[in-house]
Amino acid sequence: MEERRCVLVGGGSGYLGQHLLAALAADGDVDVAFTHHHEVLPMSVCFVTDRPGAIWQTATNTGTGEKRRRAHSTTQDQERNPIDRQRKKEMNADFGAPKDLAGGLQHRRSLYRPALPPCLQGATVKVEYGDPTTTIDPTCANVVADAFPCTYGQPLVSFVAPPADAAADEARKPLRVGVVFSGRQSPGGHNVIWGLHDALKAYNPHSVLYGFVGGTEGLFANKTIEITDDVLASYKNQGGFDLLGRSIDQIRSTKQVNAAMTTCNNLNLDGLVIIGGVTSNSDAAQLAETLVQNNCKTKVVGVPVSLNGDLKNQFVETTVGFDTVCKVNSQLVSNVCLDAISAGKYYYFVRLMGRKASHVAFECALQSHPNMLILAEEVALSKLTLMEVISKICDGVQARAELGKFHGVLLIPEGLIESIPEMYALIQEINILHNNNVPVAEMPSQLSPWAAALFQFLPPFIRRELLLHQESDNSAQLSQIDTEQLLAHLVEAEMIKRTKEGRYKGRKFSSVCHFFGYQARGSVPSNFDCDYAYALGRISLHMIAAGLTGYMATVANLKDPVDKWRCAAAPLTAMMSVKRHLRGPGAIPIGKPAIHPSPIDLKGKAYELLREKASSFLLDDFYRTPGGIQYEGPGCNAKPITLTIENQDYMGDIEILKDCLSKVRTMVKPGCSREVLKAAISSMLSVTDVLTVMSHPLNAELPLYHFN
Repeated sequence: MEERRCVLVGGGSGYLGQHLLAALAADGDVDVAFTHHHEVLPMSVCFVTDRPGAIWQTATNTGTGEKRRRAHSTTQDQERNPIDRQRKKEMNADFGAPKDLAGGLQHRRSLYRPALPPCLQGATVKVEYGDPTTTIDPTCANVVADAFPCTYGQPLVSFVAPPADAAADEARKPLRVGVVFSGRQSPGGHNVIWGLHDALKAYNPHSVLYGFVGGTEGLFANKTIEITDDVLASYKNQGGFDLLGRSIDQIRSTKQVNAAMTTCNNLNLDGLVIIGGVTSNSDAAQLAETLVQNNCKTKVVGVPVSLNGDLKNQFVETTVGFDTVCKVNSQLVSNVCLDAISAGKYYYFVRLMGRKASHVAFECALQSHPNMLILAEEVALSKLTLMEVISKICDGVQARAELGKFHGVLLIPEGLIESIPEMYALIQEINILHNNNVPVAEMPSQLSPWAAALFQFLPPFIRRELLLHQESDNSAQLSQIDTEQLLAHLVEAEMIKRTKEGRYKGRKFSSVCHFFGYQARGSVPSNFDCDYAYALGRISLHMIAAGLTGYMATVANLKDPVDKWRCAAAPLTAMMSVKRHLRGPGAIPIGKPAIHPSPIDLKGKAYELLREKASSFLLDDFYRTPGGIQYEGPGCNAKPITLTIENQDYMGDIEILKDCLSKVRTMVKPGCSREVLKAAISSMLSVTDVLTVMSHPLNAELPLYHFN
């Protein structure tokens, strides 16, 4: 009988393992087996097993071997219930596999090394603890404290470079950390994992980083791959979330939270990093609270990654991915602007992704200078009806026609439809019917009379889209509602009406509609997003090493060069508020605490700049062409206009306040003159009165939903 050699390749699904397998499989005298993390296996394999301990028995029992035959261990399959099998089937088996960087740009970007703030350039940092935190809305503080008794009121934490003469800590124990993509894919997400991995290995080379395959579903099912240098090699500075993938964007129900906690215990994780936006970080706060209450050692930290840019508050200046998405969309918008002026006969209605807030549309308008921008925040604050919005657009069309211009470009945020009062109320009624499991076919007949009348007024395609099932956060599927087509349809009808009435004497109105959303989500990230994401990943490790849980990694002073960035960790509960349906003294918080989307600041410098240029944008065709994203040379380090124009250094302002208070304590001590004491008391009483008024719900900086 012919004797054959059996070869075991540990980690054969890794980058180097793939090459080794290919070489061995080319030798006809060798049977190959290897440990793996993937359901779909490379074509070069001969034998496979999920259990390394049983691999030699597998190879022996196979004899001469049948090429490309799978010899899975049956133990796990016997224990796996039908739900688990379905979950595994749904998870893309190619996640984590090395990929070819086919284009020259992809390869060159993989060689880019993100810049780091000075405090993150070593293996450790000095941790400085600040004062206990509160919530942005003082009336919600008690509600948030009751909901998060273990994690509310934690201090703000800053990370600074350790002293030059600090003794090296040789006793740093290895850490076991997990990471999951929870939010929608956003450029730069892979660099968070890269930064986390590098910091983890610098902290202790024996530390382990697990990536959960398939998003939160992979977290619940404990489906992991080990993140190594080989795994990361082809994902550095690349777009998408295809290293690990994503699924539903929630860790909310008791069953989901318990499944996540079980996974953390089974893997003996020291930390879990959740990468996502508003909803994902709200869930991270709840998971952190639950783990503390159940004496689970795993520390939960969040990272602000969202293309929508709506996770903005006193601690978070912008999110990873926002810069890239806005640059890609701005180029598309500017192309449309040039097409419009070239043909001279079409109005382009362009809807931009961004969820409820209008940050993406706002930034793209500042970069590309379209003729009109309809901000959801303006509509909500002014309580404009649908037909009032249409009337304002038609007024703009008519004003341009008087100048002989019969073309134009209009930007629309996807959240606009929810900001129109009557549309918001209709969507809320439909959401209630969804929550009550009413069949879609029966929903129109169960609407209130006024809602049914509005529903019937809308074009058929909008009716169908409004009835689509809700998102994971129980909101309408805004990306699937063709608001731009609705507006174009109604504007055309109004212009025909004005023509018949003799109020409009220009050419026939013609429109072209676009939705720019998914095209930008997988873009190769900008230098800014690469640097920002990588820094946040490294901060996440230092948060876990410091024992912080229920925190978000933050970087302040982002508009300045990287060496001026301030690295910190902010409690998630400090970013929370509770929905309030009215504004004013009698408003009562309703619902559960959560991190809510932040609207555009209509009192900010960026909005003021837009208002100053609005008339010129409308009438002068002052189009701007930013071009594609620049990775080298002039413009490669450009940042969002809305970021650079605002003074958002919250951490720096906190330091200034602390310095002022320290000086007051130094000057006003027992024994100081009565005049000094009286002046201090008078000044402090005045400051207290002003802050009391400013903290009132009527004047507080409230999230977007309060306008509805």
